[in-house]
Amino acid sequence: MAKQTGLGDYLAVDDSGGTARDISNDVTNVDFNIPQNLIESTGIDKSAMERIIGLGDGTVSISGIFNSASNKSHDVFKTRTGTRTVTYAIGGNTSSNPELEMEMLVGSYNISRGTDGTLTWSAELSLQSGTVPTWGTV
Repeated sequence: MAKQTGLGDYLAVDDSGGTARDISNDVTNVDFNIPQNLIESTGIDKSAMERIIGLGDGTVSISGIFNSASNKSHDVFKTRTGTRTVTYAIGGNTSSNPELEMEMLVGSYNISRGTDGTLTWSAELSLQSGTVPTWGTV
């Protein structure tokens, strides 16, 4: 696969009942952070830092335009309880596109009304399952 844009991407998040909902049309921005903890393990015989790989983690920040229609973003996030599968496919939910899937918990769901009348939302999700997030394909 060659270089590509983020146009036509797919984002689905489980609602509180565990059903995946395609909220791609509501989302204006999404940020994934998949940090890897590095543990310092430098012995006294070294003159530079030495590290080993520790725990992995994952967070997702999503924001978009408020949509209260059935099975859209507000329906997905209005109840924050329960484990949520977050599925992100670059280039769309079609065969062989890169896909990231993580089991997450909703940490926050915020709604903001701007001075110009815009109504937007943002949600923060954090890794729940203890499984290191990995990329696959659709």
